[in-house]
Amino acid sequence: MAKAKETVSRTLMVALVLSIAFSVVVSTAAVMLRPAQVKNQNLDLRSNMLAAAGMLESGASADEIEEEFSRFTVRLVDLDTGEYVEPSAVGVEDPMKYDMYKASSDPEMSTNILSAADKAGIKRRPNVAKVFTLEEDGELVRVVLPIHGYGLWSTLYGFVSLEGDANTIEGLGFYDHAETPGLGGEVDNPRWKRQWVGKQVYDDEFEEPQIRLVKGGVSSDAANKEHKVDALSGATLTSRGVENLVNYWMGDQGFEPYLQKLRQGEV
Repeated sequence: MAKAKETVSRTLMVALVLSIAFSVVVSTAAVMLRPAQVKNQNLDLRSNMLAAAGMLESGASADEIEEEFSRFTVRLVDLDTGEYVEPSAVGVEDPMKYDMYKASSDPEMSTNILSAADKAGIKRRPNVAKVFTLEEDGELVRVVLPIHGYGLWSTLYGFVSLEGDANTIEGLGFYDHAETPGLGGEVDNPRWKRQWVGKQVYDDEFEEPQIRLVKGGVSSDAANKEHKVDALSGATLTSRGVENLVNYWMGDQGFEPYLQKLRQGEV
């Protein structure tokens, strides 16, 4: 009996030692790999942003992506006022380190959205958002804005790129979603994304966004077709979600105050 107890104790001791050893190895590996993970995450964000702006060549290297991204200025914007804010206002030194999606879950850094106004289905909106601007010879060439909202099965995360008039769409793309492949997943289809190029977010009054996704397609003689895009075939709810999230983020609770100031040269 004593031998049996000794064997059990020894087995448990060996298991404990091995568990501790493996924990140390895993923890050490995680710490050592963290810089590479952060670098890859940053590269992924840069490439997705450039893709939405129509500035990413197929097969571009990491150095080419970094070089192209370096042309942009990264800023933080107060969504209520449309004014730029210093990174220190949200507790960071570098605006690239600000996570607006993490801020959305912090009651002190975000705003609860009433259900009647929550077109994008996101429940909370960060008070400060990250924007990417490109200027040439002192003139605004394009501005890229992060957008997100609920489709059918998932929250879609992406970017919309506007020309220097802060109205004409230059590109739109989603880099993270779980919509149905072949249906809602066609948001990734380059042919569908090309339809967005040249569309106008606002009418001449710039009062509210006018984007519409049309079931059955936009005819050549459709009224106000400058605001319309073909809906995704067989994906009514995903199409409605995309329409809603774009209009939400281009609306007065999203980037509209900022875009107005851009058009008027006030920021």
